[in-house]
This record gives sequence, C-alpha cells and structure tokens, in this order.
Amino acid sequence: MRLVLLGAPGSGKGTQAARLKEHLQVPHISTGDLLRAEVAAGSKLGLEAKEVMARGNLVSDEILLGMLEDRFSRPDTARGFILDGYPRNLAQAAALDSLLARIAQPVDCAVQLEVPTELLVDRIAGRAKAEGRADDTPESVRTRLRVYDEQTAPVVDFYRQHGQLSVVDGVGSLDDVFNRIIEALQPAPAVG
Repeated sequence: MRLVLLGAPGSGKGTQAARLKEHLQVPHISTGDLLRAEVAAGSKLGLEAKEVMARGNLVSDEILLGMLEDRFSRPDTARGFILDGYPRNLAQAAALDSLLARIAQPVDCAVQLEVPTELLVDRIAGRAKAEGRADDTPESVRTRLRVYDEQTAPVVDFYRQHGQLSVVDGVGSLDDVFNRIIEALQPAPAVG
C-alpha cells in the first residue's frame, strides 16, 4: 500500500500514520524527519539542504524529491509506504507522481483527514499550551490553516481527479478515525 496522508496541522496525521505503519507493515515517511536524518547523516543531499537552511531559506522541491527518491529505493518500501506532510502543493504533487511512475511505485490512495477549523484551532492551541509555547495563538493558527487550505486544496483536487482520493472524517476517538481510514483503503466492491 502506497498511501499519501493529507490533512491540516492538528488533524491527527502523525498519530494515525504511526498506527497505520504498524497495521500495514510499511514505513511512515515524514519529509521533516527525512530532512533532519539526511542532514545528520551528512549525505550529499543533506549537506545541500543544510547549506540552504543555514541561509534561512526553504529546502527546494528538487532536494526534497531527491531525498524521497533515495528513501523509496530502500528495501523496506518494497511493500509500500505512508507519506505524511508531502506533497504540500500542486507542483510537489505532480513531481511526486512523475517520480513514482518512473520507479513503478504509483500512489494507491490519498486520504484527506477532514476536521473542522475551530476544532483544529482548539487542538493546536491546546498542544501549544501543554508544550509551553506562546506563538500558537488562535489567530496565528487560523492564519496557518488558511495558508494550508490555499496551498493544499489543489493537491486534494489532484488526487480526486486521479480517482485516488478518500476523504475521512477526522473527528472522534483515535480508534474511530483509524477504522474509517482502514475502511477507506479497502477496494470498492465490484459492480456487476
């Protein structure tokens, strides 16, 4: 199973990805974790990324895609993977699609965890308070969510147009949401 997990900050992607990893027996690939690991390992791409970040810039899509291609070449991805946090925009979705087609590992399904904005604000603000961070005010969270929606709406449409999108209600207990995702991953019964 090659799965792209989509959802706004606070939607539960990371939590559900960890559970799905165990259930599906495939690696959970977070581009943030991958970037940190490559930098720590001192790989060629990691050194390029470190230099870019030292200048205060965002790592290019080209560097991230190179890291993903390297990650997909490892034996543990032979049965699939769960991508969390990528793609974040239409250009990344198209580039990822091309890469996966080239290495004959196309996406099987994209799951969008849908959670109402006010609940996301409450979740993130609660998490920030628990972690002692004052920067996640309800206003700043709403701004981040608006930017996320603007950038990610085309990605959701990209997977919808390719017939790969399942939208899952991300509200409820961890088990309820997990079970909805598993149900969304089941092939539709044949009609005939």
